[in-house]
Amino acid sequence: MNLMDLNQSYRCVNFSCPERSLSPAAYTLLYVCSAAVVLLTVCGNLLVIISVFHFKQLHTPTNTLVLSLAVSDFFLGAIVMPPMLLWIIESCWIFRRDFCTSYLSINVFITIVSIYNIALIAVDRYLALSNPFLYMNHVSVRMILVVIVFDWGVVMVYNLALLYFNGNFMNVLMCPGECFYLLLAINEVWSVIDIVFSFIFPLSVIIILYTRVFVIAKKHATAIRELNNHTQSKTQKITSHSMKSERKAAKVLGILVSVFLVCLLPYFIYTLFGDVVEVQQETFHTVIFIIYLNSTMNPFIYSLFYPWFRRCIKLIITLQIFQSDSALINVLS
Repeated sequence: MNLMDLNQSYRCVNFSCPERSLSPAAYTLLYVCSAAVVLLTVCGNLLVIISVFHFKQLHTPTNTLVLSLAVSDFFLGAIVMPPMLLWIIESCWIFRRDFCTSYLSINVFITIVSIYNIALIAVDRYLALSNPFLYMNHVSVRMILVVIVFDWGVVMVYNLALLYFNGNFMNVLMCPGECFYLLLAINEVWSVIDIVFSFIFPLSVIIILYTRVFVIAKKHATAIRELNNHTQSKTQKITSHSMKSERKAAKVLGILVSVFLVCLLPYFIYTLFGDVVEVQQETFHTVIFIIYLNSTMNPFIYSLFYPWFRRCIKLIITLQIFQSDSALINVLS
C-alpha cells in the first residue's frame, strides 16, 4: 500500500460521521458478511500454515514461501481486516486516535510483506524452471527461511524509517471519526521512495519473472512431448517427471500471482489517477478491500489446484494430526 496515498487536505469544520441510510436488516447483513470474510481469511490461511508446518513432506523451499505468504495473509485477516470493515460499514473511524497511527503502520507493513512474498514466489519459480539442477542443489528450506526473515526484516526497517523520517506528521489534527496521515510537503521525496519500494519494484519483478516463467514452461512442454515420442531411458523419465512437476507448480502459483495482480489492478488505477480525479473515501476503501480479498481467496486457490492441501484439510479437521507420527503421513500421493 502506498502510504502517501493516505494524504488528505481538509479542515475539521463541524465534522460528524455521516449517517447510514440502511435498514436494520441490511446493516445486520453487512456485519454478518464481514464476519464471514474475516473468518474465511483467518481459518483458510491457518489451515495452510498448519499443513505446511506440520507435514514433513511439505517442507520444500516453494512451500516455505507459501507458508510465509499464508502467515502475512493470516495477520491481515486477523488484525487489518476487522477495523477496516468496521470503518467501511460505519463510514466512520470508531476507534481511538492513537490506534489510528498504529493501525495504519501495521496495515502498511503487512500489505508490503504480502506483496514481497508474491515477488519471492515469482523468483523461486523462475529459478526452479530456468535452472532446475542448480535449484535442487543449492536452494534449500534453510536458505529460503533466511531469505524470508531478511525480507520481513527489511520491510520492518523500511516501515520504521518511514515513520522516523516523517515524524513531523500531525495526526492530532485528525477530525473525529477520521483516520489519515497528514504529511507535510517536506516528505515528497519519501512519497517517491514509498511508491517505488512498495509498488513499482515488486510489481515489476513479478510481471517480468512470470513472463519468463511462462516462456520457459512452454519450452518444457515441448521438450516433454519430444521425450514422450521416443523410447525413454530411466534418466529421461526422471527428467520428464521433474519438468512436469515444476510446470504444474508454476501453473498453480501463476494463477495465485494472476489473481493477486487482478486484485491489485484497481489500486494501480487509483494510484495513477487518484490525484487527477477526485476519489471519494468510500471508493478508496473499496479499492483497498479488494486487495485484502486476495488474502481470502489464496487458500481457495490451493484447495482447487493442490490435492495435497485437500488431504491436509481432511487430516486436520478429523484431528488425525494429533496421532503419533502424523507428520510423516504421505499427503502427496
